[in-house]
Amino acid sequence: MQTIARQLAEILLRGMCEQSYWSPLEDPPTVSPLDDPTRQGHTLTKNYSLSRRPRVYSGENLFCPQENTEEALLLLLISESMANRDAVLSRIPEHNNDRIISLQSASVVYDLLTIALGRRGQYEMLSECLERAMKFAFEEFHLWYQLALSLMAAGKSARAVKVLKECIRLKPDDPTIPLLAVKLCIGPLHWLDEGECFAKMVIDMGEKAAEFRAKGFLAIGLVYSLKATDGRSLFVCALSLSPTDHLAAFYLALQLAVSRQIPEALGYVRQALQLQGDDVHSLHLLALLLSAQKHYHDALNIIEMALSEYPENFNLLYTKVKLESMCRGPEDALLTCKHMLQIWKSFYNLTNPSDSGRGSSLLDRAIADRRQLNAMTLPDFSDPETGSVHATSIAASRVEQALSEVASSLQSSAPKHGPLHPWMTLAQIWLHAAEVYTGMSKPAEATACTQEASNLFPTSHNVLYMRGQIAELRGNIDEAKRWYEEALSINPTHVKTMQRLGLILHQLQRYSLSEKVLRDAVQVNSTAHDVWNSLGEVLQAQGNAAAATECFLTALELEASSPILPFTIIPRAL
Repeated sequence: MQTIARQLAEILLRGMCEQSYWSPLEDPPTVSPLDDPTRQGHTLTKNYSLSRRPRVYSGENLFCPQENTEEALLLLLISESMANRDAVLSRIPEHNNDRIISLQSASVVYDLLTIALGRRGQYEMLSECLERAMKFAFEEFHLWYQLALSLMAAGKSARAVKVLKECIRLKPDDPTIPLLAVKLCIGPLHWLDEGECFAKMVIDMGEKAAEFRAKGFLAIGLVYSLKATDGRSLFVCALSLSPTDHLAAFYLALQLAVSRQIPEALGYVRQALQLQGDDVHSLHLLALLLSAQKHYHDALNIIEMALSEYPENFNLLYTKVKLESMCRGPEDALLTCKHMLQIWKSFYNLTNPSDSGRGSSLLDRAIADRRQLNAMTLPDFSDPETGSVHATSIAASRVEQALSEVASSLQSSAPKHGPLHPWMTLAQIWLHAAEVYTGMSKPAEATACTQEASNLFPTSHNVLYMRGQIAELRGNIDEAKRWYEEALSINPTHVKTMQRLGLILHQLQRYSLSEKVLRDAVQVNSTAHDVWNSLGEVLQAQGNAAAATECFLTALELEASSPILPFTIIPRAL
């Protein structure tokens, strides 16, 4: 019975397309839907009628498949149940042949389940099925590896790394397994020390790793880069071992850019583009490097060229907003913000959780309105009857629970996985629009956009920072100070907030505290020219002219190589 069910499932998966399938409750077609009766020489050679009618049952909790993948999945789940029931797990010698047959039969079922569920993207269910296979998996690499891959695809990264450790034990000479573990550690988990250990495993394999040894150097270089340690020598090793790998040249260019060695970085990013001309991150880095050289129009041209290939890349669109504000004016930047809202709605096809019943959301209003965004009439959020947001919004209750884990960070370099990612992207869009309005000295419109972001992430340090900016624009220094202090209580190393708070303390003539805040900001990011300039102003007010002059000179030098957005907006992942 198990073999017949498995073989029928295999036929459905491999030998039958969806067009030729019919439901078990329906009569079979007289001809195949794939037959072409108009074809010359066509003759009907097959009779699809059944010699015996299928038995039909009635009752509750009954399921009837409607297409071939559903029927195949049903058959495979039945086969899996039988395989688990008849499993031979005994390790004694006389049961060895039976155990091997039982394992082989179960492995075929789980491989077919992987095909069926993988086609539908049902990785969560697949990982649960493969976990049930672990009773067969003693010293069986294939089942462990399948489980690790399914956990990766399901977003269960921490468990996937633990399973990959077992895979490494079973197959210690395979360099691809620790590289997969590095990918998870560097990316979603941000376990840099563990990632470094896995990368060293690949390097220590020596000649056994073959062409993957270059990837090992690249991985450990990325770990050092994310630890704010110089990883250039490792990227150089990776590039020398694999001269045709555009990633090695790209990450070397990115490391040089972060170190503000702009001409050298331009050379390597051009090398990366020669190897892979359509790489989105290389194009983005090239645009940021051009903006660091103050060639803003050239940078905008590169961004627009990249967007023609990657129209839904939000990092490119964020950079475009900044460059348009600089080159073409805030009106064009606001149109790009509106375009991002349209892309977000079509790309994620989600319902905005801020739509809580009263009025339509600002997002829908922005998309439906054909006028430019800066000409829109925005709701007054002080009036609860007209605004689209109120204190008991669904977002405030649903998302705030998760913020304790993600710290409400909206930074693009932070790991973003799971259902929060779309809402974090939407909040970023609103905050970019708010920043443009702030630059236009329009506090009411900036408040409206910030409120939409706050509705999604009410305790985000970026939202609180923007509230402080708006308060400063309105001349409310004490209110701005309070918002900045709240933002720093959530993220004590947010450099922009530290810089603005330092300036406010300077205005309040609290010079010692202002100097301390700004020196702390310099410790966090020594390349922030705004912070150095503010520190110089504070030192000058204290009468320390020599130190102030040194700070001003440092600020001038850093500003000359400062990009329109930080280089770290580009994600670093293997």
